[in-house]
Amino acid sequence: MSSSPVIAEVRGHLGHLILNRPRAINALTPEMVAIMRRSLAAWATDERVRTVLISGAGERGLCAGGDIRAIHADAVSGGTGSLDFWADEYRLNATIAAYPKPIVAWMDGLVMGGGIGVSAHASTRLVTERSRLAMPEVGIGMHPDVGGSWLLSHAPGELGTHLALTGSPVGAADGIAAGLADHFVPSARFAELAEALTTRPVDQVLAAFAEMAPAGEFAGARGWIDACYRGDSVSAVVERLARHPEPGAQAAAKEIGTRSPTALTITLRSLRSAAGLPDLRAALDQELRLSAAMLRLPDLAEGIRAQIIDKDRRPRWQPPTLAEVRPESIDAIFEQRD
Repeated sequence: MSSSPVIAEVRGHLGHLILNRPRAINALTPEMVAIMRRSLAAWATDERVRTVLISGAGERGLCAGGDIRAIHADAVSGGTGSLDFWADEYRLNATIAAYPKPIVAWMDGLVMGGGIGVSAHASTRLVTERSRLAMPEVGIGMHPDVGGSWLLSHAPGELGTHLALTGSPVGAADGIAAGLADHFVPSARFAELAEALTTRPVDQVLAAFAEMAPAGEFAGARGWIDACYRGDSVSAVVERLARHPEPGAQAAAKEIGTRSPTALTITLRSLRSAAGLPDLRAALDQELRLSAAMLRLPDLAEGIRAQIIDKDRRPRWQPPTLAEVRPESIDAIFEQRD
């Protein structure tokens, strides 16, 4: 296989983008984003290409997100490289969402953070029995970006709020229920599906390959999720979860309790704000402003240190509790403009 971090090939009527860093679970780099943007721009007017397929090399997943170590280096050094990367990445997300030809995203294995950004905005999103979809940013002192605020704020009921504040991964059925995916196709059928897309339109291929997803958890959890995650206060959400008799609600309360209080507060406000924005581009613009601010807050560097660098899983958040997050500091972040 090619050494390029993204393989862009045309077979028949199919343009195929293969994220090609399998050892890193295809984590995104600036070069990968640039290749994808160039390829999509070229294929938009290429009469040979009628459909685009996005998939990941290796067996572990489509994409585990962005290059977290590079972001950490920026956060501790005061650099700005992450801002340039995020701006290009968000442009790619917007391009995928508005692409003039069908894009099929193969969301097999791990699909997290930036992986959601290059797949969940596609016109057709396919999950498998191995899919684990997540926006886990609050666990590293960040917020759901790459259009995550738009996607999660438009999920049915409060499913998106649950995914945003816990950062928990979900499987195929729950990903479909939350609006992050569309159809289930068994992982063993990928090569056959890709071949079919070289000659047949997407709707015909789906009719032949899509199946019923194995049962998920959200069907039986919507009651407590919708009841507990309402409103604009993270503290109130956690209190309702902790008091609820459902074990899943109590587990969610404990999980949220390990996340960055600042990131949680920003995330909930971002979701509520995104729900009232006119389109994805407006949400991405808001996310870029939030990302720029959070790059300079202590929790991002600390969260990456605890989860990725030292792996002690014991982040020292500043401030350490939701009660200590100052509302005026959050207001200032949301009120800033370029």
